[in-house]
Amino acid sequence: MFPVALLRNALRVLIPLAVASTFYLYLYPVFFGCAFPLPHPADQTEHDTAAAFQDTVRQHVFSSSSNAAPFRLLALGDPQLEGDTSIRNHNRESFLHLTWAIRHLTFKTDQPSLRKRFRQVAHDLVDFYFDDIPDTLESVRKRIDLFGNDFFLAHIYRTLRWWAKPTHVTVLGDLLGSQWIRDPEFERRSWRFWNRSFKGGERVPDDVATYPADEYELDGQLGVEDSNATAWRRRIINIAGNHDIGYAGDLTFERLERFERVFGKAAYELRFELPITNSTVGATIYNPETNPSSNRLVPELRIVNINNMNLDTPALEQSLQDKTYAFLNDVINTASAVEYLGHFTLVLTHVPLYKPEGVCMDAPYFTFHPRGGVKEQNQLSADASRGFLEGIFGLNGDPNAPGQGRGRRGVVLNGHDHEGCDTYHYINQTEGDERQWRATRWYNAQAEKLSERHDVPGLREITVRSMMADFDGNAGLLSVWFDEDAWEWRFEFATCALGRQYFWWFVHILDLIVLGALVVFGILQAAAAAGFDIEKRPVAIVYVPAPIRENGDHQKKSLQVGNGDIKKG
Repeated sequence: MFPVALLRNALRVLIPLAVASTFYLYLYPVFFGCAFPLPHPADQTEHDTAAAFQDTVRQHVFSSSSNAAPFRLLALGDPQLEGDTSIRNHNRESFLHLTWAIRHLTFKTDQPSLRKRFRQVAHDLVDFYFDDIPDTLESVRKRIDLFGNDFFLAHIYRTLRWWAKPTHVTVLGDLLGSQWIRDPEFERRSWRFWNRSFKGGERVPDDVATYPADEYELDGQLGVEDSNATAWRRRIINIAGNHDIGYAGDLTFERLERFERVFGKAAYELRFELPITNSTVGATIYNPETNPSSNRLVPELRIVNINNMNLDTPALEQSLQDKTYAFLNDVINTASAVEYLGHFTLVLTHVPLYKPEGVCMDAPYFTFHPRGGVKEQNQLSADASRGFLEGIFGLNGDPNAPGQGRGRRGVVLNGHDHEGCDTYHYINQTEGDERQWRATRWYNAQAEKLSERHDVPGLREITVRSMMADFDGNAGLLSVWFDEDAWEWRFEFATCALGRQYFWWFVHILDLIVLGALVVFGILQAAAAAGFDIEKRPVAIVYVPAPIRENGDHQKKSLQVGNGDIKKG
């Protein structure tokens, strides 16, 4: 079969396959039914995924939805952009041993004898074959992998931001792959973060990322479409992780400064208010003059970005740890009293809270530098975790504590454990002096209805599974809405995973092949239109012996055969 016909038939198969694969890849949230959970009654334990998907479709058709939650957070965990330090032959010659073998053979090196010279050449050639060639091939593969990984992460961020329509976005730490990299490499990876993987995103401005205070300005109104809401859709709330600034034993002023310069402050709060448009409902809100007996506050969502990398001791820079402690104390001191309703606290941080081995993939683990300082940790210590539960959220095992120990409404989102985990921390007030903080998987807490028990204060902690390809390119979808009847906030969490990177590579390689084949086919068609006979088959000249004449002579006869087969003449 001539190449033109072969190419035509191949394109008949490849074009539909490429189109279908590309549509599937670029519309994967649609095919997977990904959507932010819709607000639902408190007694409904499972959100309606079909209704949420249909509502997202309506948002694309009618540009708005009255059913969507006013706060929708796209949560992405641990992208961990790697770089030059992951490339084997970075900063060295690819075929070093071959170069030395040539230098030995050309007598550009000093050797005591010709025998030792050839012996060294033989050693270098062996190393060239077993070391240089595999290292170079692996380095080329890694460079291609790094380039593709940037756009794999970008595909997740861009596609979900378009389809799911989040109001806010956060990356929960480990934006980069190593805290040990030097400044030039840090700048290169940071450029890739903002110009490839999260192109179109912006850091939270320093004047917006404010320190906790009793008197504060709102950072926006939820459910209101204005220029401020548009700005928040572009902004990314970046959380500092161990691979960004280091654990307590590695965290220095220089590492923290460069992170904050490029990605935003490492510790701050944001306040968003939900307007109450019903005047009758608004009249029930606390007012020191007109309604001092009410325990209802104006609905407000408080986002607290906490750098918990140096909460545990010992720390390399004590002054930095003191600042972290002071920040947490100010978060606690500026929170509303636990007796009041209407406020919701969303804590964004990196290292998960303490939980016993077996609850999540990562068990408690600490290592320390010989000089002192935390070198590595899987979770916060139990004491540091208690500071979150009892301090920030005001939970208490004592039923006589303010608010009966029920604390403030809220949730903790973090990363670090790449496998992800959905946990419920609780303390049973009926256990008396034996009471202690416990943790279980959220589905177990639901089965036991722990969150419904008034004598078991608790808090949900969601560790978002990593968005890296090895962990299926996962993303978290958090919806938070306000229940006016109960005058408290509620939330629900869902996930959306793209899958491993192999399909992403397959689709783009297939698309390139099809585009290349179309270009070649177009050139051939243009040549045919110009008068070239591209379908003409090669002509074979075959000589066959003629019949023997009566005088015994042979007469040769040539036949032109178009298909290359020999025909009898």
